[in-house]
Amino acid sequence: MSDNIEVIGIDHGWMMMKTASQVFKASAEEISTEPAFFDNILEYNGKYYEIGCKRVVVKENKTENDNYYLLTLAAIAKELKKRGKHQAKVFIAAGLPLSRFGDEKESFTQYLKANRNVRFKYNTELFDVEIVNVAVFPQCYAAVVDQIGTFRQKVIVVDVGSWTVDIMPIENKKPINEKCISKPIGLITCMRDVNSECYRKLGEEVDESIIQSVMRGENPSISDEYVEVIRNQIHNYVESVYHSLREYGVNLKTTKIVFVGGGASVMKNFGAIDNKNISYILDIKSNAKGFEQMGIIAIKKKNGR
Repeated sequence: MSDNIEVIGIDHGWMMMKTASQVFKASAEEISTEPAFFDNILEYNGKYYEIGCKRVVVKENKTENDNYYLLTLAAIAKELKKRGKHQAKVFIAAGLPLSRFGDEKESFTQYLKANRNVRFKYNTELFDVEIVNVAVFPQCYAAVVDQIGTFRQKVIVVDVGSWTVDIMPIENKKPINEKCISKPIGLITCMRDVNSECYRKLGEEVDESIIQSVMRGENPSISDEYVEVIRNQIHNYVESVYHSLREYGVNLKTTKIVFVGGGASVMKNFGAIDNKNISYILDIKSNAKGFEQMGIIAIKKKNGR
């Protein structure tokens, strides 16, 4: 990269954090004393944080507290270690849902670039990072940025995320801004509905990790009655996404639809529609990879290349 800058794409999900090579649960819990075991432990400003246990609670936005700043440091550490580096100039390429992009872009950018020079430890390894810049891009678009040139017709890109479902029409290989929408019906709402139904029918809730394993098409070692409830509710959730698309004016039999994001596999595994016009990008890291690609392009443009 130009001037030895490491561009790191980070997808700050409410359920999972993603970079181009890493996926971990969006969780940062402060530990009051030095931990006995340094497994996914961030040490920053004299405090210890356990990364990747119970997911963060959904807030109005991600700048309300320090959680996503701490998770950003963890993501940088994981990605730099993958690249064999502990000291680097870093360009953060992040994203926001389509409907929140205009309102939150500036505040999220300033949140992520609050400290230019940051020293911290991850799993006892020291990282010395200079945040040279931050760019925030629209998610959903990022997931298909490397494919848009191949689109030969109108395409509806549907990003099924943890908190929102983003719907973005692309015509003549360009997004139609005024028609982009985000709906707060992401996978977290599905998991809440699953547990409401489990409690109503069976008297107990289940851990979200079990629901997620069923979403991935796995068969968890739990009672069949719970598996049945979970699967039924996931089917209902997929139908609700289809219904939202129909309300938006999408013909599910003829319109070219591309499902992306963490929920793309859910739509594929549990969807009742198997038409040639519907495709799936199943890589959960696709937005993060797209952010990184757009960050690299932004730097090249700035340098006149």
